[in-house]
Amino acid sequence: MRRRDALKTLVALFATARAMAQGSSVSTLIGTGSGGYGELQVNNPYGLVIGPDGALYFCDLDNQRIRRLDLRTRRTLTVAGNGQKGYSGDATSATGASLNMPHEIQFDSVGHLYIAERDNHVIRKVDARTGMISTLAGTGSPGFSGDGGPASLAQLRQPHSIALDPTRRYLLICDIGNHRIRRVELTTGLIETFAGTGERRPTPDGAALRGTSLNGPRTLAFDSAGDWYLALREGNAIYRIHSKTLTLHHVAGTGEQGYSGDGGQARLAKLGGPKGLAWWNNSLYVADTENHVIRQIELKTGLIRTVLGTGQRGDGPEPDPRRCALARPHGVFVDTEGALYVGDSEAHRIRTLRLS
Repeated sequence: MRRRDALKTLVALFATARAMAQGSSVSTLIGTGSGGYGELQVNNPYGLVIGPDGALYFCDLDNQRIRRLDLRTRRTLTVAGNGQKGYSGDATSATGASLNMPHEIQFDSVGHLYIAERDNHVIRKVDARTGMISTLAGTGSPGFSGDGGPASLAQLRQPHSIALDPTRRYLLICDIGNHRIRRVELTTGLIETFAGTGERRPTPDGAALRGTSLNGPRTLAFDSAGDWYLALREGNAIYRIHSKTLTLHHVAGTGEQGYSGDGGQARLAKLGGPKGLAWWNNSLYVADTENHVIRQIELKTGLIRTVLGTGQRGDGPEPDPRRCALARPHGVFVDTEGALYVGDSEAHRIRTLRLS
């Protein structure tokens, strides 16, 4: 067993050395290090995705807006939010609506944009054709109610993250304040609890998804086979959800908050409030937020390593990814060509690192 673990560690170290030899470098796409609103500034960027048009869309959290960054011209455009914190604007243009702490965004297969607004306790939808905004789920008041009925009449509590399931039939909601994952069937608008019991107990390895507690379900990602990966913020752990058996399998984190384990098995590593996940090329990339790093879990070997950040809060310097300090990164996204995008939240930057 020790020989096998030593071999895995050597493989991980070789991969790190190879990446350094290839000259991996990190750079800033937008942001000056100071919070603001303009062509060059952002203010606490969170979730981000590449949209159907190839542009980068991101939650500009403290500007209370969703913005679009053209990756060719580096010009920005606001697509939702008027900059005022509040809950208003349904049935009008999304750019005139008030948002309240938009945490994450997703596009569906026809280009509609969905926004998780933590402090409005709702999921909003921006119509791809008209640009009008509406509430898909939540009433605006925190609570837990409405399963089996219309999502717009159900209560959520601080939804942080959303994801489209591989069938594109359901929008999944990390209803973190209720310690549940809710899902909305997009054709009917009906909502139900899909996972979690509302209790904050540890999640057993190998347990059935239904009826098992989830301690702070924060964010979701899917692999090419349709399996899910779930980060538990308070649980300081990551689980894989098998798509066919709907069972939970421990991937990373001991449950104890900390920063350790690089070069070894991810299940024995300590995490610090993981808040972002992205899957690419049989690896999982984790925004290990309170540790101020982005970590990679190689799913075939189970090994974990830091690919960006120093473990200390800061702002750069670029371009060496292991010498570039981050400040509570939240959003991570990897495009089809292996470019990793990071919402380096409290450094007020969006950074990019090429993985291939």
